[in-house]
Amino acid sequence: MKIGIIGSGLIVRTALEVIKNIEDTRCTAMYCRTAGKESAQEIVNEYGIGSLYDDIDAFLADDTYDVVYVGVINSGHYEFTKKALQAKKHVICEKAFTSGYQEAKELLDLARENQLFLFEAIMLRYLNNYREIKKTIPLLEDIKLIQCNYSQYSRRYDKYLAHEVLPAFDPELSGGCLYDINVYNVHFVVGLFGRPEKVHYFANIGYNGIDTSGVLVLDYGSFKAVCCGAKDSASPAGSTIQGEKGYILVDSMPGHVSNVSVVLKDQTYKIDLDHIENPMENEFRAIFDMIREKDYERCFEYMELTLIAMEVLEAGRNDAGIVFAADRKQV
Repeated sequence: MKIGIIGSGLIVRTALEVIKNIEDTRCTAMYCRTAGKESAQEIVNEYGIGSLYDDIDAFLADDTYDVVYVGVINSGHYEFTKKALQAKKHVICEKAFTSGYQEAKELLDLARENQLFLFEAIMLRYLNNYREIKKTIPLLEDIKLIQCNYSQYSRRYDKYLAHEVLPAFDPELSGGCLYDINVYNVHFVVGLFGRPEKVHYFANIGYNGIDTSGVLVLDYGSFKAVCCGAKDSASPAGSTIQGEKGYILVDSMPGHVSNVSVVLKDQTYKIDLDHIENPMENEFRAIFDMIREKDYERCFEYMELTLIAMEVLEAGRNDAGIVFAADRKQV
C-alpha cells in the first residue's frame, strides 16, 4: 500500500511511525503548506519519503500512491479530503472528520459516487474489545446510564490563558474540546447505540467563544449518556455502561478500549481480546485490508456512524452557541 500524506504535525509523525511497521506499506509523497516546509523537509528526510510538495494539485497528481492520509487542523479536513476524492484517491481523514454534518455527507456521497474508500481515523472501531462490548451489552438488560470521561490538560492551554490562541482553541479553525477530545467519547457511545433522540452540551466557554471543557448529554429516551471532556483540566479517563443486571467498565482512554471488566449480578470477568502495543497500527492494518479486499460495504457502514457523530457534535455546538468559520461559509 502506497500512502501520500497531507500535513506535518505531531499526528503525522505518529502515523509515519505506524506505517513504517506495516509490511508492504510506505509513504511516497507529502504535502505541506509553504509556511511549514522546513519542518516537513525534516520529516521527509527522516522517513525517506520520495517527494515533498507545497502545491496541492501537484501533490494529488502524483501517481506513486493511491491513499491519502489527511492529518491537518480540523478546519482543513473538508477541503483537502474533497480535493483528494476529486483526484480519485482513497482517503483516511483524522478526527473530527469535518466541521459539520453537511460537509461530512457531501464527502461520503462523493466517495460513494466515485467508488472510493473514505475513512475517519477512529481507532476503537477496529478493536476486538470494542466489538465484544457490543456483543456483551444485552447481558446488562435494560440500559440506564452511560458515563464517559476523557480529560487531558492541553499543552497549549497555558498559551491560551496568555491569549495566544493556537488552532486547538480557535473557533475559526474548528477547534475546541468537543471536537478535539470529547469526540472520542461521542464515537464510543454512537458506535454502540446509534443516533440519540436529543443532544445538550453544557460547555465551559473561554474568552474567544470556544469550549475548553464541557459535558455532552445524549438522550436516548429510556437511557442517557454523559460525555465529559476537558482540555483545561485533567482526571482519569474511563467509560461505564450501566444496566439493570450489571455494568461494563472500561478503565482506559476511549480510543484504546483496554482494561475492560464486565460485572454482572452472578459473575465478573474481563474482556481482553486485543494484544497490541499501538491501536493506531491496528486501525491502519484494518483499513488497508478493507481497501485490498474492496470491502466498500463495511467502509460505508463505518462512515454512516461518522455521519451520526457529526450530527451529534454539530448539535452540541449549536446548543452551546459555539460558532465555527465553516458555519458562516454554509450560509
